[in-house]
Amino acid sequence: MNLALTVLEIVAPVFFMAGIGFTWVKAGFDYPIQFITRLAMTLAVPCLIFTALMKTNVDLGALWKLTLASVAGYGAIMIVGWVLLKISGLNTRTYWAPFIFGNTGNLGLPLALFAFGQPGLERAVVLLAVSAVLSFTIGIGLVAGRGSYDKMLREPMIWATLLGAVFLWQGWETPPFVTNTLELIGQMAIPLMLMTLGVAIARLSPTHVSTAIWLSVAKFGVCAVIGWGLAVIFDLDATSFGVLVLQLATPVAVTAYLLAEKYGADSQSVAGFVVVSTVISVAGLPLLLGLIL
Repeated sequence: MNLALTVLEIVAPVFFMAGIGFTWVKAGFDYPIQFITRLAMTLAVPCLIFTALMKTNVDLGALWKLTLASVAGYGAIMIVGWVLLKISGLNTRTYWAPFIFGNTGNLGLPLALFAFGQPGLERAVVLLAVSAVLSFTIGIGLVAGRGSYDKMLREPMIWATLLGAVFLWQGWETPPFVTNTLELIGQMAIPLMLMTLGVAIARLSPTHVSTAIWLSVAKFGVCAVIGWGLAVIFDLDATSFGVLVLQLATPVAVTAYLLAEKYGADSQSVAGFVVVSTVISVAGLPLLLGLIL
């Protein structure tokens, strides 16, 4: 009973915040999603990442081990996803990238924060950075036939990660008034991302739902098992263990739909994958969290 209450306390705020965004749009209120997404990803999330890395007390070796485990995880998921799609005859341009990359930002960061506190958030930003780099290169390549290295280099989130890593490595800190300002801006990130997730889900028009159902269940199971196995192989500490498993098991991100729309893949099928995998995660992630805790 205590474990169930603990899990509920962790996941309820996440899905309630997303539900606020969903309800807001369904009630007919305006939500400038393009502006808010740009605000979050250009300003709030980079500030959150930089301050989390700069102030972390986690050993650099532990973060490096987590980084290697996450890269190995995405590589393994990529291989298993390709095999599943080939066996089922599904279009790899449409489904492969969404199968690999989960919603490590909008959903992964708050889950890590509520489940493991500040240490969990500090580790989760490492997974977010790895996912972002791979998404802008390999991910776009799978959808469009080519990577987008220039876009990666223009992404503030990537530079915030690199700068935060340098400050962590050197033991530097910004002046207190700068740190307080950056932390205040970074505190916007998680509420904005969760509400935007709900808004985006409300605006999507899913198709091929039956395919999306079995593929979403397969993605969740494959990613959770791979994350768990690699956490054991790399001998991660308890917090890193939980963060790796949760982050890899997150549902398809809304950005997968935007990429499919931009590069001419079947965006409506991807929309179905996004919506169904997110709904399944409402049940799946609490169960997974219960096993981890």
